[in-house]
Amino acid sequence: MLPRPSQEPILTGDRPAGEVAQALWQRLLAEPWPLPLEALPPGTALVGGAVRDGLLGRLEPQPDLDLVVAGDAIGLTRQLARSHGGSAVVLDADHGIARLVLGGWSIDLARRDGDSLEADLGRRDYTVNAIALPLPSDGQNPGLLVDPTGGLTHLERRELVAVSEANLLADPLRLLRGIRLACSLDFTLEPTSRGWIERHGDLLTQVAGERVLAELEKLATAPNGERGLALALACGLLRGWGVDPSAGALLADLRLDRARQRGLDATETAWALPLARLSALLPPQALADLRSSRRLQQRCRALRHWQGQLEHAGGWGGLGEAASLALHRELEADLPALLLLTPKPALPLLARWRNPDDPLLHPRPPLDGRRLQQHLAIPAGPDLGQLLDHLTLERAFGRLPADGGPQADALALAAAERWWLQKGEGGTGGRRD
Repeated sequence: MLPRPSQEPILTGDRPAGEVAQALWQRLLAEPWPLPLEALPPGTALVGGAVRDGLLGRLEPQPDLDLVVAGDAIGLTRQLARSHGGSAVVLDADHGIARLVLGGWSIDLARRDGDSLEADLGRRDYTVNAIALPLPSDGQNPGLLVDPTGGLTHLERRELVAVSEANLLADPLRLLRGIRLACSLDFTLEPTSRGWIERHGDLLTQVAGERVLAELEKLATAPNGERGLALALACGLLRGWGVDPSAGALLADLRLDRARQRGLDATETAWALPLARLSALLPPQALADLRSSRRLQQRCRALRHWQGQLEHAGGWGGLGEAASLALHRELEADLPALLLLTPKPALPLLARWRNPDDPLLHPRPPLDGRRLQQHLAIPAGPDLGQLLDHLTLERAFGRLPADGGPQADALALAAAERWWLQKGEGGTGGRRD
């Protein structure tokens, strides 16, 4: 979630091409690859994200490697897995793409698309992804960078440019991926490319929902992901899922600095801010249509519900005891995300949430159901559930001790007896707000 440390970009306008390629190769080999170069066929080239990120100085440890080979990439991947102890996974049998997982690395091998490397690169999505580094045949000196679409110039300009309109239409997910790339790289989206994305945004509904959601989740995780999600909304990419355009206004507040202002630490920010962004953007039906996990749907639905309840109540102080307890039960794990969605900070609540023993923020009954059954001869069923809820509420708001021990247990049992007696006399057995 937080910006990663970076190196200096390799690109400079007057740097010799051979020097650029050699500097990139040295950077790529900062961590030795798990596969000896001689195991790869002549003419193999590295393409895509590793080349782009290496040139930009943002290469991550053990980067994913995308290799293009002239022959049977799937057969080669299986052979390499057998020879070097990795595992092979076929990603796309029709286009000859497979993945080798080896020593913690992920290496994708693809059959060259076309009769030359330049032709293959010309079929890619964005020019910054259409740069190739031919691997060195001697293990030391790579070939010059192959850049038929001007990606190096666009890297220098920090501009995201589509290779062609037809290439975007070949896989409509590329429309959304372009916005995600522009956001994660902090590049400007070139106007013509943006126009193509806006013109064809409705085609995104032809893509499997899981693939679309995966891109949205990556966007939500980016440091400035709120801008990328708002741009996707503005370009009309989410119309097909009934997403309200007004969600962009709430997204604008879900910035990285807001998480810092609300007191979240780096670990909390890494999961709470993406979750808050997805909740603000996608209504429950959209998440279902995008085939999200049931768990994500439940989390976002709860965040939206309690955000609305707090707004209606005028803030935290407007909730009654029962509603407060229900909120903290339902959002026990996700309260920091809700704190990002509320208009005002609530630092005391965050501090209490970090204490796993807080009786309201992490509500628990003071006694378990089995003990209550034994002590009061209550059968399992709704009455027992209501009693446990009552005791939990009493403990959460300080009318029963939060700490355990014989004295606390005795007080809890006495409170249970009173409730059960009221129940038997026709009372509600519970406390009213």
